[in-house]
Amino acid sequence: MQPIQQRVVEGLQTLSSREQQEVLDFVEFLRSKQQHAVRTKSSEKAGMSVLEAAGEYVGCLEGGRSDLSTNKAYMEGFGEDRQ
Repeated sequence: MQPIQQRVVEGLQTLSSREQQEVLDFVEFLRSKQQHAVRTKSSEKAGMSVLEAAGEYVGCLEGGRSDLSTNKAYMEGFGEDRQ
């Protein structure tokens, strides 16, 4: 094991379960941030669409309308001045 990895493991073993969970949460945050940077970089190169770039978030909300563009009545009055 590399010295820094060994120090992290040794330090982790001295922490409480709650603190270990915080460390795990932080590690997962860093991974997510790294993956987002890679996806962003690849989408810029490939000319990815907004739908493709946001693909993991499509349909992630429960309830509500799934697609407002399928029924024009949902968009009625949108963008109009209400004076």
